[in-house]
Amino acid sequence: MNNFLELKNIRKSFITEKKINVLRGLSRKFKLGKIYAIMGPSGSGKSTLLNLISLIDKPSSGKIRFNKVEINFNQNEKNDLFRAKKIGIVYQENNLLSDFTALENVYLASLSVNNNKKLAKSKAVKLLKKIGLSNRLNHFPSQLSGGEAQRVAIARAIINNPQIILADEPTGSLDLNTAKEIFRLLNKQKRSDRIIIFATHNRFFAKKADYLLEMRDGSIKSSNV
Repeated sequence: MNNFLELKNIRKSFITEKKINVLRGLSRKFKLGKIYAIMGPSGSGKSTLLNLISLIDKPSSGKIRFNKVEINFNQNEKNDLFRAKKIGIVYQENNLLSDFTALENVYLASLSVNNNKKLAKSKAVKLLKKIGLSNRLNHFPSQLSGGEAQRVAIARAIINNPQIILADEPTGSLDLNTAKEIFRLLNKQKRSDRIIIFATHNRFFAKKADYLLEMRDGSIKSSNV
């Protein structure tokens, strides 16, 4: 099976008043067609790891390969385009643009790949209707419930048909029933040519993934692989 994503000896440090080592030589391969859950206490490096995989941040050292091609972190424009085309991101607090409607939040993500507004709007409408938000297209984030806003965020993440979906505590701010709905929607995005990686504190959801990875002290300490 194709190890589409490979992390090799990844280290990440932040320097504030002192040097903080967040990731410490982490190595891991991720297979297409699988869902991975990452668990660990606050500060264990879960969000940092997702930020590196999404190419939003750069490792202090180590290598990241997609489909056996190593990322050059000096090629910002190329990496931004790769992220737009290949990676969908869902945040805990949805990160929707407050001055834009649900429809606009979703189709703007499509414009980053193909500057065809008519096509982008059409794709966004179909996607939002498919996930049960046909009556919320023109609502602003402040007019949506937490679960509705997170569904919009998932629609935004998948509109460009990414090969990797990253979700950082996607149900963390939701009540249990709404969290279950969002997890079911996320789980439906599983495909043979896609990797889904989500960070969570919820062991109930984590155990439903194909692989459960537990992080402590900046590395993966245990796995059910």
